[in-house]
Amino acid sequence: MTLISPACRDALENWLASISALQGASENTVTAYAGDLRDFLGFMSAHFGGPQGLVALSEITTGDMRAWMAATRADGVGARSLARKLSSVKAFYRWLAEREGFEPTAVLSARAPKFTKKLPRPLSEDAAKAVLDTVALQSETPWVSARDVAVVTLLYGCGLRISEALSLQGRDVPLPNVLRILGKGQKERIVPVLPIARTAVDDYLNLCPFDPTADEPLFRGVRGGALSPSQIQKAVARTRAQLGLPPTATPHALRHSFATHLLEAGGDLRSIQELLGHASLSTTQNYTAVDTAHLMDVYRRAHPKA
Repeated sequence: MTLISPACRDALENWLASISALQGASENTVTAYAGDLRDFLGFMSAHFGGPQGLVALSEITTGDMRAWMAATRADGVGARSLARKLSSVKAFYRWLAEREGFEPTAVLSARAPKFTKKLPRPLSEDAAKAVLDTVALQSETPWVSARDVAVVTLLYGCGLRISEALSLQGRDVPLPNVLRILGKGQKERIVPVLPIARTAVDDYLNLCPFDPTADEPLFRGVRGGALSPSQIQKAVARTRAQLGLPPTATPHALRHSFATHLLEAGGDLRSIQELLGHASLSTTQNYTAVDTAHLMDVYRRAHPKA
Protein backbone atom coordinates (compact mmCIF):
# COMPACT_ATOMS: atom_id res chain seq x y z
CA MET A 1 0.00 0.00 0.00
CA THR A 2 1.43 3.38 -1.04
CA LEU A 3 2.12 5.74 1.85
CA ILE A 4 0.56 9.17 2.15
CA SER A 5 2.60 11.94 3.74
CA PRO A 6 1.60 13.06 7.26
CA ALA A 7 0.77 16.54 5.96
CA CYS A 8 -1.62 15.16 3.35
CA ARG A 9 -3.15 12.74 5.80
CA ASP A 10 -3.75 15.54 8.32
CA ALA A 11 -5.25 17.78 5.63
CA LEU A 12 -7.59 15.00 4.55
CA GLU A 13 -8.72 14.30 8.12
CA ASN A 14 -9.32 18.00 8.74
CA TRP A 15 -11.40 18.27 5.57
CA LEU A 16 -13.46 15.21 6.43
CA ALA A 17 -14.11 16.62 9.89
CA SER A 18 -15.10 19.92 8.30
CA ILE A 19 -17.69 18.50 5.91
CA SER A 20 -19.10 16.34 8.67
CA ALA A 21 -19.46 19.19 11.16
CA LEU A 22 -20.24 22.16 8.93
CA GLN A 23 -22.07 20.57 5.99
CA GLY A 24 -23.81 17.78 7.88
CA ALA A 25 -22.47 15.10 5.54
CA SER A 26 -23.68 11.61 6.45
CA GLU A 27 -21.33 8.93 7.75
CA ASN A 28 -21.61 7.02 4.47
CA THR A 29 -20.74 10.15 2.48
CA VAL A 30 -17.70 10.86 4.64
CA THR A 31 -16.54 7.26 4.28
CA ALA A 32 -16.90 7.42 0.49
CA TYR A 33 -14.97 10.70 0.33
CA ALA A 34 -12.23 9.26 2.52
CA GLY A 35 -11.81 6.22 0.27
CA ASP A 36 -11.77 8.29 -2.91
CA LEU A 37 -9.15 10.72 -1.58
CA ARG A 38 -6.90 8.06 -0.10
CA ASP A 39 -6.85 6.32 -3.49
CA PHE A 40 -6.07 9.62 -5.21
CA LEU A 41 -3.34 10.65 -2.79
CA GLY A 42 -1.88 7.16 -2.87
CA PHE A 43 -1.73 7.26 -6.66
CA MET A 44 0.01 10.64 -6.62
CA SER A 45 2.59 9.33 -4.16
CA ALA A 46 3.36 6.43 -6.48
CA HIS A 47 3.20 8.70 -9.54
CA PHE A 48 5.85 11.03 -8.12
CA GLY A 49 7.98 8.30 -6.56
CA GLY A 50 7.13 8.80 -2.90
CA PRO A 51 4.84 10.52 -0.39
CA GLN A 52 4.17 14.11 -1.41
CA GLY A 53 3.61 17.17 0.79
CA LEU A 54 1.00 19.87 0.33
CA VAL A 55 3.27 21.94 -1.91
CA ALA A 56 3.52 19.08 -4.40
CA LEU A 57 -0.26 18.67 -4.32
CA SER A 58 -0.67 22.36 -5.17
CA GLU A 59 1.52 21.87 -8.26
CA ILE A 60 -0.38 18.96 -9.80
CA THR A 61 -0.80 19.46 -13.55
CA THR A 62 -3.47 18.58 -16.07
CA GLY A 63 -1.20 15.73 -17.22
CA ASP A 64 -1.03 14.35 -13.69
CA MET A 65 -4.81 14.38 -13.47
CA ARG A 66 -5.09 12.59 -16.81
CA ALA A 67 -2.62 9.96 -15.61
CA TRP A 68 -4.69 9.34 -12.46
CA MET A 69 -7.93 9.07 -14.41
CA ALA A 70 -6.40 6.72 -16.98
CA ALA A 71 -4.95 4.48 -14.26
CA THR A 72 -8.26 4.44 -12.42
CA ARG A 73 -10.13 3.37 -15.55
CA ALA A 74 -7.45 0.73 -16.23
CA ASP A 75 -8.19 -0.71 -12.77
CA GLY A 76 -11.71 -1.45 -13.96
CA VAL A 77 -13.47 1.56 -12.46
CA GLY A 78 -16.48 2.56 -14.57
CA ALA A 79 -17.19 6.02 -15.93
CA ARG A 80 -19.88 6.74 -13.34
CA SER A 81 -17.64 5.75 -10.42
CA LEU A 82 -14.72 7.74 -11.81
CA ALA A 83 -16.95 10.79 -12.10
CA ARG A 84 -17.87 10.39 -8.43
CA LYS A 85 -14.18 10.05 -7.44
CA LEU A 86 -13.30 13.15 -9.44
CA SER A 87 -16.07 15.06 -7.72
CA SER A 88 -14.60 14.05 -4.35
CA VAL A 89 -11.13 15.19 -5.39
CA LYS A 90 -12.45 18.54 -6.60
CA ALA A 91 -14.36 19.14 -3.39
CA PHE A 92 -11.21 18.46 -1.36
CA TYR A 93 -9.10 20.70 -3.61
CA ARG A 94 -11.50 23.63 -3.33
CA TRP A 95 -11.14 23.47 0.43
CA LEU A 96 -7.36 22.87 0.34
CA ALA A 97 -6.71 25.66 -2.17
CA GLU A 98 -8.58 28.20 -0.06
CA ARG A 99 -6.74 27.05 3.04
CA GLU A 100 -3.25 26.94 1.51
CA GLY A 101 -3.65 29.82 -0.93
CA PHE A 102 -2.96 28.22 -4.32
CA GLU A 103 -4.81 28.07 -7.63
CA PRO A 104 -6.43 24.62 -8.20
CA THR A 105 -7.24 25.14 -11.90
CA ALA A 106 -5.58 21.93 -13.11
CA VAL A 107 -7.71 19.82 -10.80
CA LEU A 108 -10.97 21.73 -11.12
CA SER A 109 -10.77 21.83 -14.91
CA ALA A 110 -10.43 18.03 -15.21
CA ARG A 111 -13.44 16.71 -17.08
CA ALA A 112 -15.34 13.67 -15.94
CA PRO A 113 -15.96 10.92 -18.51
CA LYS A 114 -19.39 10.96 -20.08
CA PHE A 115 -21.87 8.35 -18.98
CA THR A 116 -25.56 7.71 -19.40
CA LYS A 117 -27.48 8.65 -16.30
CA LYS A 118 -29.63 5.86 -14.98
CA LEU A 119 -33.18 7.05 -14.65
CA PRO A 120 -35.24 5.94 -11.66
CA ARG A 121 -37.18 2.75 -12.19
CA PRO A 122 -40.50 3.28 -10.45
CA LEU A 123 -43.17 0.64 -10.05
CA SER A 124 -46.56 0.99 -11.66
CA GLU A 125 -49.37 2.00 -9.32
CA ASP A 126 -50.77 -1.54 -9.40
CA ALA A 127 -47.36 -3.03 -8.63
CA ALA A 128 -46.74 -0.60 -5.77
CA LYS A 129 -50.12 -1.46 -4.23
CA ALA A 130 -49.37 -5.16 -4.69
CA VAL A 131 -46.10 -4.71 -2.78
CA LEU A 132 -47.96 -3.07 0.11
CA ASP A 133 -50.43 -5.97 0.19
CA THR A 134 -47.91 -8.77 -0.25
CA VAL A 135 -45.10 -7.65 2.07
CA ALA A 136 -47.45 -8.53 4.94
CA LEU A 137 -47.18 -12.19 3.93
CA GLN A 138 -43.41 -12.41 4.33
CA SER A 139 -43.45 -13.08 8.07
CA GLU A 140 -45.52 -15.48 10.16
CA THR A 141 -45.11 -13.21 13.20
CA PRO A 142 -48.04 -10.75 13.19
CA TRP A 143 -46.20 -7.79 14.70
CA VAL A 144 -43.22 -8.21 12.33
CA SER A 145 -45.64 -8.39 9.40
CA ALA A 146 -47.35 -5.19 10.58
CA ARG A 147 -43.97 -3.53 11.08
CA ASP A 148 -42.84 -4.24 7.53
CA VAL A 149 -46.13 -2.97 6.13
CA ALA A 150 -45.79 0.24 8.15
CA VAL A 151 -42.25 0.92 6.93
CA VAL A 152 -43.05 0.18 3.28
CA THR A 153 -46.16 2.35 3.49
CA LEU A 154 -44.03 5.27 4.72
CA LEU A 155 -41.65 4.81 1.77
CA TYR A 156 -44.41 4.82 -0.83
CA GLY A 157 -47.01 6.97 0.91
CA CYS A 158 -44.67 9.71 2.16
CA GLY A 159 -41.64 9.38 -0.14
CA LEU A 160 -39.26 8.74 2.75
CA ARG A 161 -35.82 7.26 2.37
CA ILE A 162 -35.51 3.98 4.27
CA SER A 163 -33.02 5.62 6.64
CA GLU A 164 -35.54 8.38 7.34
CA ALA A 165 -38.35 5.95 8.09
CA LEU A 166 -36.13 3.96 10.44
CA SER A 167 -34.95 7.12 12.20
CA LEU A 168 -38.44 7.76 13.58
CA GLN A 169 -38.62 7.46 17.36
CA GLY A 170 -41.26 6.79 19.96
CA ARG A 171 -41.82 10.51 20.42
CA ASP A 172 -43.05 10.72 16.81
CA VAL A 173 -46.19 8.65 17.47
CA PRO A 174 -49.04 8.87 17.05
CA LEU A 175 -48.02 10.24 13.67
CA PRO A 176 -49.25 13.81 13.10
CA ASN A 177 -50.74 15.14 9.87
CA VAL A 178 -47.26 16.31 8.86
CA LEU A 179 -43.79 15.09 9.81
CA ARG A 180 -40.60 17.12 10.12
CA ILE A 181 -37.97 14.96 8.46
CA LEU A 182 -34.23 15.59 8.79
CA GLY A 183 -32.76 14.24 5.56
CA LYS A 184 -29.41 14.31 3.78
CA GLY A 185 -27.13 17.18 4.71
CA GLN A 186 -29.30 17.84 7.78
CA LYS A 187 -31.87 19.40 5.44
CA GLU A 188 -35.25 19.59 7.13
CA ARG A 189 -38.48 19.21 5.20
CA ILE A 190 -42.18 18.93 5.93
CA VAL A 191 -43.89 15.76 4.71
CA PRO A 192 -47.69 15.23 4.77
CA VAL A 193 -48.72 11.92 6.34
CA LEU A 194 -51.57 10.10 4.63
CA PRO A 195 -54.22 8.39 6.78
CA ILE A 196 -53.13 5.00 5.36
CA ALA A 197 -49.62 5.58 6.75
CA ARG A 198 -50.93 6.57 10.18
CA THR A 199 -53.19 3.52 10.24
CA ALA A 200 -50.31 1.20 9.26
CA VAL A 201 -48.10 2.59 12.05
CA ASP A 202 -50.96 2.33 14.56
CA ASP A 203 -51.55 -1.30 13.57
CA TYR A 204 -47.85 -2.02 14.13
CA LEU A 205 -47.86 -0.33 17.55
CA ASN A 206 -50.93 -2.28 18.65
CA LEU A 207 -49.10 -5.56 17.95
CA CYS A 208 -45.49 -4.65 18.78
CA PRO A 209 -44.28 -6.32 22.01
CA PHE A 210 -41.94 -3.40 22.75
CA ASP A 211 -43.42 -0.22 24.19
CA PRO A 212 -42.49 2.92 22.24
CA THR A 213 -40.02 5.01 24.25
CA ALA A 214 -39.56 8.66 23.35
CA ASP A 215 -35.83 8.50 22.63
CA GLU A 216 -35.68 4.98 21.19
CA PRO A 217 -36.34 3.74 17.63
CA LEU A 218 -39.98 3.36 16.66
CA PHE A 219 -39.29 0.33 14.48
CA ARG A 220 -37.70 -2.59 16.30
CA GLY A 221 -35.96 -5.79 15.31
CA VAL A 222 -37.14 -9.11 16.71
CA ARG A 223 -34.83 -8.74 19.73
CA GLY A 224 -35.94 -5.21 20.50
CA GLY A 225 -33.03 -3.30 19.00
CA ALA A 226 -33.22 -0.81 16.16
CA LEU A 227 -34.57 -2.32 12.96
CA SER A 228 -31.88 -2.81 10.33
CA PRO A 229 -32.52 -1.58 6.77
CA SER A 230 -31.42 -5.02 5.54
CA GLN A 231 -34.50 -6.60 7.13
CA ILE A 232 -36.81 -4.39 5.09
CA GLN A 233 -34.70 -4.99 1.98
CA LYS A 234 -35.04 -8.75 2.49
CA ALA A 235 -38.80 -8.51 3.02
CA VAL A 236 -39.17 -6.47 -0.18
CA ALA A 237 -36.89 -8.90 -2.07
CA ARG A 238 -39.13 -11.84 -1.06
CA THR A 239 -42.18 -9.80 -2.04
CA ARG A 240 -40.60 -8.97 -5.38
CA ALA A 241 -39.91 -12.64 -6.08
CA GLN A 242 -43.44 -13.62 -5.11
CA LEU A 243 -44.97 -11.01 -7.41
CA GLY A 244 -42.53 -11.63 -10.27
CA LEU A 245 -41.27 -8.04 -10.24
CA PRO A 246 -37.85 -7.05 -11.65
CA PRO A 247 -34.72 -6.63 -9.46
CA THR A 248 -35.22 -2.86 -9.65
CA ALA A 249 -38.27 -3.17 -7.37
CA THR A 250 -36.39 -2.19 -4.21
CA PRO A 251 -37.39 -0.15 -1.15
CA HIS A 252 -35.86 2.92 -2.78
CA ALA A 253 -37.94 2.29 -5.90
CA LEU A 254 -41.02 2.89 -3.76
CA ARG A 255 -39.75 6.42 -3.08
CA HIS A 256 -39.27 6.92 -6.83
CA SER A 257 -42.78 5.58 -7.36
CA PHE A 258 -44.17 8.10 -4.87
CA ALA A 259 -42.69 10.97 -6.90
CA THR A 260 -43.53 9.57 -10.32
CA HIS A 261 -47.15 8.87 -9.45
CA LEU A 262 -47.50 12.40 -8.08
CA LEU A 263 -46.15 13.74 -11.37
CA GLU A 264 -48.54 11.59 -13.36
CA ALA A 265 -51.40 12.97 -11.28
CA GLY A 266 -50.38 16.52 -12.17
CA GLY A 267 -48.08 17.32 -9.24
CA ASP A 268 -45.78 20.33 -9.45
CA LEU A 269 -42.09 19.47 -9.85
CA ARG A 270 -40.91 22.12 -7.39
CA SER A 271 -43.34 20.88 -4.74
CA ILE A 272 -42.18 17.30 -5.30
CA GLN A 273 -38.59 18.47 -4.87
CA GLU A 274 -39.53 19.82 -1.45
CA LEU A 275 -41.35 16.61 -0.50
CA LEU A 276 -38.37 14.47 -1.48
CA GLY A 277 -35.79 16.73 0.16
CA HIS A 278 -33.65 17.06 -2.97
CA ALA A 279 -31.07 19.83 -2.73
CA SER A 280 -31.20 20.40 -6.48
CA LEU A 281 -34.16 20.55 -8.82
CA SER A 282 -32.06 18.73 -11.43
CA THR A 283 -32.18 15.61 -9.25
CA THR A 284 -35.95 15.78 -9.14
CA GLN A 285 -36.06 16.41 -12.89
CA ASN A 286 -34.93 12.82 -13.41
CA TYR A 287 -38.52 11.91 -12.67
CA THR A 288 -39.79 14.06 -15.54
CA ALA A 289 -37.95 11.80 -17.97
CA VAL A 290 -39.76 8.80 -16.51
CA ASP A 291 -43.06 10.63 -16.75
CA THR A 292 -42.36 11.77 -20.33
CA ALA A 293 -41.59 8.18 -21.31
CA HIS A 294 -44.92 7.12 -19.83
CA LEU A 295 -46.79 9.86 -21.71
CA MET A 296 -45.08 9.04 -25.00
CA ASP A 297 -46.00 5.39 -24.60
CA VAL A 298 -49.64 6.38 -24.09
CA TYR A 299 -49.40 8.69 -27.13
CA ARG A 300 -47.97 5.96 -29.36
CA ARG A 301 -50.68 3.51 -28.35
CA ALA A 302 -53.56 6.00 -28.60
CA HIS A 303 -52.73 8.35 -31.46
CA PRO A 304 -54.20 7.17 -34.78
CA LYS A 305 -51.11 8.20 -36.73
CA ALA A 306 -48.52 7.03 -34.24
